[in-house]
Amino acid sequence: MAGIIVQMRRNPAGVRFRDLERVCRDKFGAPRQRGTSHLFFAVPWTGKPLVNIQDRHGMAVEYQVRQVLLAIAKLEGETSG
Repeated sequence: MAGIIVQMRRNPAGVRFRDLERVCRDKFGAPRQRGTSHLFFAVPWTGKPLVNIQDRHGMAVEYQVRQVLLAIAKLEGETSG
């Protein structure tokens, strides 16, 4: 999983949707909604309690990759401190 996250940081525009989904499932658990092109993952803080990712022809959307990376950083900051 760490290798995918490193790849996400290096090239957020070149991330496969299935890789982003695997990372989200690992970090945030099962998605809250399915059946559309979007998956919504709950995060354990208030404010923006969902991370949204979208499949665009097998690739992840770049700004959503960046949002996932920010959510992971926040999650790891809260769990390590």
